Formats: sequence, structure tokens, C-alpha cells
Amino acid sequence: QVQLVESGGGLVQAGGSLRLSCAASGITSSITAAGWYRQAPGRQREMVALISKGGTTVYADSVKGRFTISRDNAKNTVYLQMNSLKPEDTAVYYCNAADMRSVSYWGLGTQVTVSS
Repeated sequence: QVQLVESGGGLVQAGGSLRLSCAASGITSSITAAGWYRQAPGRQREMVALISKGGTTVYADSVKGRFTISRDNAKNTVYLQMNSLKPEDTAVYYCNAADMRSVSYWGLGTQVTVSS
């Protein structure tokens, strides 16, 4: 089992920055890929960024060049640095991790609100 806890969300003006953190606990050695997803009101949850255990990253087109995902395996933490934030980035951001059996785990989410 893996538990995920997100932090770092909040209210920021357009053009500002936030850094989200996702701390993992439990059988963290089993985690392979990790990532961030977001869900805005009335919309489906969408992938924002993914990172493999080896550090390979994938980004949604809408955040390329503005967001950076990283992971610190020693601290069992995944980060999402968000720069040049836009009002359309407003959403609840969820951390996700998959283990070697392809079981998927989710955090409870953290709210990010970008004002215009």
C-alpha cells in the first residue's frame, strides 16, 4: 500500500508561481511512475505531468514550458513547479503513483486557484 499527501496549493495571481509537493509513505520502494493530474469544475480529470522512476518526463501540451515535474527518491516526494500560471490552470491537483503491479494510488488533492 502507498499513501500520498499533496501540499502547496493556494490562491495566486495570473503570472505567479506555486510549487506542489506530494509526499509518499508506505511501500514506497514499489513505486514506479508518478504524476500530477487536475480536475476543474465540470471537467474530466486530465493528466498534467508524469515522471518515471528513471526521471523521464511527459507533459500535457497546455503546460509545456511552464510546469516542471521532479522527484526526490530519497525523500519519497514528487514536486510540480508551476510558473506563469493562468486562470485556466485553476483546478484541484491530484498526485498519482503506480506500483510494480500497476496498482494506481491517489492523493486527496490540493486546490490551485489562479485569479485574473
